[in-house]
Amino acid sequence: MEQSGFPAEDFASDPVEIFPDNVQVYELFNMMGTQWRVGMNGPTGLDYNVAFHKMDRMALSPDDYQVMEIDLRVMENEAMRVMRQQS
Repeated sequence: MEQSGFPAEDFASDPVEIFPDNVQVYELFNMMGTQWRVGMNGPTGLDYNVAFHKMDRMALSPDDYQVMEIDLRVMENEAMRVMRQQS
């Protein structure tokens, strides 16, 4: 079974520690697991309409909002890199 474009065996690895500063964006990224935009060649990126809606509901300060957006894009870019390698 695939989840977020990754094979199930990718989820069977050893647990990874998440730094406290990254927990909130990690949780957002996980919530976005079903919000990938998909084109003819597979996933093209996250649906930021949904991401921004979820971030608006977090009542973030303007600075925290900007940091979370940047962090989410870093995670998205790495996920896209891994998905391209696997295809």
